[in-house]
Amino acid sequence: MKAIIIKSTFGYLAFNEQNFLLEKALFSKKPEAAAKQLLETESGKIPQEIVQLVRHLQNYGYDYFVFEDPTYAKETESELTVKTEVSRPSQAGEYLRSRIEQIAVEAGFAENEETFKQWLHDVTTALARLRIKAAIEKRDLLVAQAILTLDDLDKVINLFMGRMREWYGIHFPELDRLVEKHETYARLVLELGQKENFRPEKLEKEEIPEQKAKQIVKSAETSLGADLSDSDLAQIQSLSKDILDLYKLREKLEDYLDDTMSEVAPNMKSLVGSLLGARLIALAGGLENLARKPASTIQVLGAEKALFRSLKTGARPPKHGLIFQDTLLHDAKRWQRGKIARALAGKLAIAARADAFGGRLIGDELRVGLDKRIKEIQDKYSEPPPIPERRIKPAASFPNKRSFNKRRRHGDKWRKRQRER
Repeated sequence: MKAIIIKSTFGYLAFNEQNFLLEKALFSKKPEAAAKQLLETESGKIPQEIVQLVRHLQNYGYDYFVFEDPTYAKETESELTVKTEVSRPSQAGEYLRSRIEQIAVEAGFAENEETFKQWLHDVTTALARLRIKAAIEKRDLLVAQAILTLDDLDKVINLFMGRMREWYGIHFPELDRLVEKHETYARLVLELGQKENFRPEKLEKEEIPEQKAKQIVKSAETSLGADLSDSDLAQIQSLSKDILDLYKLREKLEDYLDDTMSEVAPNMKSLVGSLLGARLIALAGGLENLARKPASTIQVLGAEKALFRSLKTGARPPKHGLIFQDTLLHDAKRWQRGKIARALAGKLAIAARADAFGGRLIGDELRVGLDKRIKEIQDKYSEPPPIPERRIKPAASFPNKRSFNKRRRHGDKWRKRQRER
């Protein structure tokens, strides 16, 4: 005999071919608990309620089961070794959905239809809250916030370092051009202070190269900077200490981002690194959003202004966007970048989909394939393409005699009319 098992908002119901209710497995009458049960049914695994229904119906001679969900049909057939069929929408399902309040009362789930409607409203509200919470708890959103925080931290550090270089430059202006790295500059200001303290032995302790140390010592001896009091220098050193603390915070944030990317998007991390992968996820609005984008969109992600300008004005479209930060593309020759960007975007699209939906670790394979493709591009396009010849427009012909005489006759009147046109 055949039984049709239908999923409803308040449980699983089994009907025969005459739409008669055979058996039921109901959810909890508490809205929060029922919402959790409904959310679990979306995982794709066979629920225990269906297992109980099938076992119970087998005792009454039912050996053939119809489902509207193909996943449930496949799982039930493999786990319970029964015959299944997929029918969507089924006649019993249409019957249930058209009389759901009445059937809920008949099944003993609710006292009356008004009570069921109120319960249904509470369940849908609780289900929406659970789905929002599940979306917020996704780790890719944490990755996006971490990389945005890192970028803001870089802006703050650069802003403070620019101010500190100008401030300390009043005392030792020559140091600005001799020490380019911000962190080293801030550490020297904090540890040494007065320019008279810039001695070879002290600079050696700060791991400054010998040649660079000699230049700094010589500049300190002949510096044209003004003298600072201890209180003035203390304020500058306090700012240096805060900047070095920001560098430590940045280092911790990078470590956290690296560990999180290993969990969220290991394939993208293997392909382009943690920072660039996280920036792409943040720009797309999430890992799943990035995985749904085609490779052509990923290629120009971050260059939207240039793309729309080319569509509007007919200018040349951008060849790459944010992925230009990758060293493979950044260090490539100018005429090879478009082809390398296309290859990199294609591998990134595969890596994002594997991270979002597949769960397989294929980052190393993608990296090997990308390196092979880049080698082919570098060998095939080792020389720049020839520059196309520009077509020179022919010079305008001299006006004929008739038009020349007409201009001479009309004179100023003709010129005025031309200007009005």
